[in-house]
Amino acid sequence: MTRCALLRLLVVCVLVSACRDRPDTQTPGDTPVLPSGMMTATVTNADGVAPAVPFSPSTPLARPTVVERYAHDSTAYTQGLLLVGGRVFEGTGLEGQSDVREVSLRTGRVIRRTPTPNGAFGEGIAELNGRLYQLTWRRGAGTVYSKDSLRIIDSVRYDGEGWGLTADGTQLYLSDGTPRIRIVEPKAFTVVRTIDVTEDGRPVRWLNELEWVRGELWANVYQTPFIARIDPLNGNVKGWIDVAALLTPEERLFVGARGGTANGIAYDATTDRVLLTGKLWPWLFEVTVPK
Repeated sequence: MTRCALLRLLVVCVLVSACRDRPDTQTPGDTPVLPSGMMTATVTNADGVAPAVPFSPSTPLARPTVVERYAHDSTAYTQGLLLVGGRVFEGTGLEGQSDVREVSLRTGRVIRRTPTPNGAFGEGIAELNGRLYQLTWRRGAGTVYSKDSLRIIDSVRYDGEGWGLTADGTQLYLSDGTPRIRIVEPKAFTVVRTIDVTEDGRPVRWLNELEWVRGELWANVYQTPFIARIDPLNGNVKGWIDVAALLTPEERLFVGARGGTANGIAYDATTDRVLLTGKLWPWLFEVTVPK
C-alpha cells in the first residue's frame, strides 16, 4: 500500500469512529442519548419539601404521654407497624434491605423475618383475617404473608405508588404520598372508594404510615413529627399529634442526620394500646393520647 493510500485509509477510519461516537447518531430502536443535565429524571410522590402542617392554629393539637419505652432496632427503616394480639410486627424499607418481621416488644429482638421479594423497597403493612399485607414503593405490587409464620402465600397488584397501609377489620386503606387515600377490597385488591384528606380546606400530602384507631385514620406525615387524625367519612383532619418530644434533642439530630423520621403507628383495640416509633429510631414508645 502506498503512503498516500495509507493516509486516505486512516482519514476514513477516523471519520467512521467519530460518527459512531456522536450522541445523535443512532441505529433504529436505540434509546436517545441525552446530554448531561438533560437525563430523564424519575418523578415520585416523595419529591419536593414536607408540607408545613398544621395549616390552621384552630385544629386541635395533642402531645402523647409516654407509658413505657422499649428498645427498637435503630437500623430498621420502619415503614409499617402492627400490634396484633400482643404480637408486634414491623415492615421495613430500602432497596435490597426490606423485610417483614415479628419483634419482641420487651427487647426489640427480631423473632422471625422474611425478606421482601425481589429486593423491592418495602412499604406499609396491615393485617386482615390472618393475612399480613405488605406494599412496595414503586413496583405496583405487594406481598401477602401468613401472620403466624410470615411465609409468603400470595401477591397483589395496584396502580401507582404504595406508602402506608391499614385495615378497619373489613377493608384496607392505602396511602401513596398524595392527599388521596384509597379504600381497597382485600380479595381482588380493587379500589372501592377514595378519601381526599384536607385540613382547613387545604390538601394534606405526604400521608405515609396509616393506622385505624378508634374509628379514625391516623397518618404520619412524611418528614414531619406530626400525625394527622383523619375522619374517614369526609377526609377532614380532626386533629394533630406532635411526636417530636418523644426523642431527646440529641436523638432527633442523630436520627435526622441518618435520614430517619417519625413513622410507625400500631393500635390494639382489645387493650386500647398505642405504639409509636420511627425510621431508624432507637426506641419504640407505648403512649396515651387524649381522645
